[in-house]
Amino acid sequence: MTKIVYFDVDADENAYLEKQNNGKYDYYLTDKSLNSLESVPEEYKDARIISCFTTSRVGKDVLKQFTKLELIALRSVGFNHIDLDYCNERGIVVENTPNYGNKSVAEFAFGLMIDVCRKITLSYNDYKTMEINVQNLIGTELGGKTAGVVGLGAIGKEFARLAYGFDMKILGFDISENQKLKELYKVEYVDFDTLLSNSDFISLHAPLTIQNRHMFNKEAFKKMKKSAIIINTARGEHIETQALYNALMNKEIAGAGLDVLESEETISDTDYLTDINRLNVHTLKQTVLNTRLQKLDNVIITPHIAYNTKEAIQRILETTMSNINNFVEGVVDNNVN
Repeated sequence: MTKIVYFDVDADENAYLEKQNNGKYDYYLTDKSLNSLESVPEEYKDARIISCFTTSRVGKDVLKQFTKLELIALRSVGFNHIDLDYCNERGIVVENTPNYGNKSVAEFAFGLMIDVCRKITLSYNDYKTMEINVQNLIGTELGGKTAGVVGLGAIGKEFARLAYGFDMKILGFDISENQKLKELYKVEYVDFDTLLSNSDFISLHAPLTIQNRHMFNKEAFKKMKKSAIIINTARGEHIETQALYNALMNKEIAGAGLDVLESEETISDTDYLTDINRLNVHTLKQTVLNTRLQKLDNVIITPHIAYNTKEAIQRILETTMSNINNFVEGVVDNNVN
């Protein structure tokens, strides 16, 4: 019987995974994450398949402990937490769960945009402390403004639909153009500099690549409107944190809504508290900058939860089990390596 170990399992996932695996697989469910600090338990090491979320850090030191591993079934779209080079060397297939959170992430990004431009969280905090200055809470309407969408794939398309419903003009930047989006939502595809200089709001929905890492840097922020707000629910590394902090402090842009950060794991991952020596100069600098960003009134930061809806989680589980079942039958779906 095929052995499967599911890591990073939340309480809400247990019942579904038990139902789908009972009597079919030799399986283990654990809320523990994979990381380089702890050895893989002996009873897990001969697993043919493992499944994990982005909270696991699956590097070479972790992977080499699995002696019979053939498949990593990710319960996420992103896979930058997996050592793909090692997997390719060893013939380990890595599959993800695409398209599970298109609406969830787009809606959350739109919510962040509204929150920042209407100063909802700021006003809520002011109200709690009873220190209210209405002049500091003047917001901006969305209707008639220009939304720049970086990456018009499944999530970016949903964001464009929402923006169109709010009577916004939509500029798009992507490696290819989608004719249907032009027709449905009047998306105007432009180059990156044009999007920067003409957008009132910019929302990031592109996958992270070597080419677009730090695409929002010092030079990019200087090209944006001083009234512009940037929203990032994609990957933290799209934005150079130091440049963002400086742009906000120097009032080169008006605000930011961030569900992802560079080196966000140093804040959310308890491994960094267990072994503080894991912090190198780069991650330490990013951690300081991230905590400084949190203190700015024109910035909203959330803990990478844009995907986190009941509907999206159910789709994750269904796709994960489909990937696993098909793999056992000899069919590879949603392969990323």
